[in-house]
Amino acid sequence: MEKQITIVIGHRLGKGQKVATGIEKAGGKAIVIEGMAADMKLGDVMQEHQADLGISFCGSGGAGALMAANKYGYKVKHHLRSVEAGVTAVKEGYEVVGFGFMDIEELGEALVKAYLAR
Repeated sequence: MEKQITIVIGHRLGKGQKVATGIEKAGGKAIVIEGMAADMKLGDVMQEHQADLGISFCGSGGAGALMAANKYGYKVKHHLRSVEAGVTAVKEGYEVVGFGFMDIEELGEALVKAYLAR
């Protein structure tokens, strides 16, 4: 049986439900942090759940991802703007990926597949 990956989603505006649906469609477990500025709690929630991957969404694409990396030492790639860029980052071993606002199912599904393929 394949390991189920756990991905935490932190969205500046408290969203992330669409990407979570994509993660779950691909067989992953999604944890959406509730509330405004959820991206800033990404590292803490990843630690709490021993998550495999973290996704941060904000206007710049970097704040929550950088906070998680600075606090916990996660390997981070930020300011991503496409599904392809996220897939490449995950395949390269990044643990936290930061995007502009891209709450889409396709992204969640693609990141799970990329993680399992590495």
